[in-house]
Amino acid sequence: MPSLYQFFGPGGVLSRTHPAYEFRRGQLDMAQAVEQALAENRHLIVEAGTGTGKTLAYLVPVLRSGKRVVISTGTKTLQEQLFFKDIPFLEREAGLGELRVCYMKGRNNYLCRQKLYDLTNQPVLSGLEEIDQYRMIAAWEPATETGDRAELKSIPDSSLLWPRLDARAEACTGQKCQQFDRCFITEMHRRAAESDIIIVNHHLFFADLAIRQLSDRALDVGILPEFAAVVFDEAHELEEVASSYFGITVSNLRVEDLARDVEASLRVAKVLTDSLLGAAANLRQRSLLFFATLPPGEGRFAFENRREFLEENGDAYADLLAALARISASLQALPERPDVVFNLARRAEELRAQLGFLLEDENSNTVFWIDRRSRTEDRRSRDGGQRSRNEDGRSSNEDGRSSKEGRRSRSQVRRGASPLVFLQATPIDVSPILRQCLFEQVETAVLTSATLAVSGGFEYIRRRMGLDHARELVVPSHFDYPRQALLYIPPGLPDPRTPDFPARASDLVRRVLEVSRGRAFCLFTSYAQMNEVYNRLLAEVEFPLLLQGTAPKNALLEEFRQTPGAVLFATASFWQGVDVQGEQLSCVIIDRLPFAVPGDPVVAARIRAIDEEGGNAFFDYQVPSAVITLKQGFGRLIRSLDDRGLLVLLDNRVLRQRYGRVFLESLPPYRRATEFSEVEDFFAVK
Repeated sequence: MPSLYQFFGPGGVLSRTHPAYEFRRGQLDMAQAVEQALAENRHLIVEAGTGTGKTLAYLVPVLRSGKRVVISTGTKTLQEQLFFKDIPFLEREAGLGELRVCYMKGRNNYLCRQKLYDLTNQPVLSGLEEIDQYRMIAAWEPATETGDRAELKSIPDSSLLWPRLDARAEACTGQKCQQFDRCFITEMHRRAAESDIIIVNHHLFFADLAIRQLSDRALDVGILPEFAAVVFDEAHELEEVASSYFGITVSNLRVEDLARDVEASLRVAKVLTDSLLGAAANLRQRSLLFFATLPPGEGRFAFENRREFLEENGDAYADLLAALARISASLQALPERPDVVFNLARRAEELRAQLGFLLEDENSNTVFWIDRRSRTEDRRSRDGGQRSRNEDGRSSNEDGRSSKEGRRSRSQVRRGASPLVFLQATPIDVSPILRQCLFEQVETAVLTSATLAVSGGFEYIRRRMGLDHARELVVPSHFDYPRQALLYIPPGLPDPRTPDFPARASDLVRRVLEVSRGRAFCLFTSYAQMNEVYNRLLAEVEFPLLLQGTAPKNALLEEFRQTPGAVLFATASFWQGVDVQGEQLSCVIIDRLPFAVPGDPVVAARIRAIDEEGGNAFFDYQVPSAVITLKQGFGRLIRSLDDRGLLVLLDNRVLRQRYGRVFLESLPPYRRATEFSEVEDFFAVK
């Protein structure tokens, strides 16, 4: 295999095989740093600016290392790019031959053959749409080698049938299943055990890590085989993902699902008794009463008075625990116990234990909170509106557990109008957990992203992740930011927190869009502000305006790409992982510095913990976190050497406040402007 210089250097393999090759010193520097970390069993943090070519910069040294390495990405899209594009390129062009590589997704992405056969024997389908989807899945099942629903282009994300047929763990009977040897999950694990490179996403990786932690790192549990090193691409997301997987959630939705599955599964197995029917009905009733007694409030709020709550509502809590115990006992008392019974009993016992932790535990590194939202709101969030969190406290995203939200959010209206209530427990500081469970266990961890450094350093990410000893490298972007981008910060706007800001900001956004001829993302930190500015401009702007929440995210992005002069109004989910190259996106407008909401229960607990330990939460946590988010938002604009565009930050506190210097020092070297005439001049240049 060629050396790194022979691969990346001028006249090397990459220059002869890649049509867009241009020597990038930073790419070679990163590849050498990754190779050294792997050879010396050291951890490494790398900020690799957009355009560096960081994917190949870690892939090539990983392949040269001869070690089993897990590559964990932020999205399934990046997983598929690595597996279907980058790896084949290296096999074909670098003369490496066929590499032993696999990629793993969450279980919800795969078909469960046993569920399909059960449904075939006792079909219960609703409407022609489900019947057509069933026929397509049944015809596909004998032919597919992977069982990955991504192969079924004609099955929409909104399908209500697929979640009834996927391989999620809560209904899996493992080796007792008749289809175990033919199971797509079994086959995925076999491929992983035979592979040198295993490509996963962050949700799957931390699901595995959490399982191993609970089992004291036993070798026979978990999802992934043993590995020597891990590369985290888009590593700026790790704290949030890790926090959700090391937390606990119990919801009324989860209890409803258990009662429903007891009835449906045992009816199929022909062992449903009157006793179990009564136990399921009792569980529903006790759950309804318990969740109705929880403190009132909408959205996310702290559950700080748990002791007082138990003093006043101990009977409702005890009754729900008893109902879970009753259904577990009734299941275990069945004279004939098919495999599904053990799973249902395990789920009931797990709910009992987790509910006890949520109400009675006094762990000082845990924040206890409640998330309450309407079922229609939850369904809307999945369809492109408010960013949703599932019953495990995670964003509706990648792994098998979090994907359950998709099934539920689309079917909530069938279950009545009672709100969804999620009792949550989240670690305040995940650094001790990650230090012990990850960084002290794996030989090499490489953390890379275009947005990890704050003021040119990694103190923030090291502290939040518990990464005490790591080499560090900042690789500048390959882009010519002073030439390609202008950052405009209007000094005359009022503070974004004042009532007159939306009207003044709307006027300025209109002027900017007239000069840019639309072709813009308008990114907001709140839905209220997004909607207000959108409504103000709807009748004043001649360009097509697209609004997050009116269609699924991918559909909105495709419409934006295909619509000349389009302007997209969006919030958090569009700040990262979105790539629109070319003139179609020539302007990114951000309403305010993206500080996390201080009243959010998890954020508030972290602020309080840092201050109580003698730190300064604002400068140690809030500012660095906002810096990384702002860098992500601005990173939507310049995606190639040919891109050129305007960045607008409507929040001039970055010029007036002392902390503003941290933001400006952390951004790429954009050319800056405070006069609108400079914006006009920028777009006048062809």
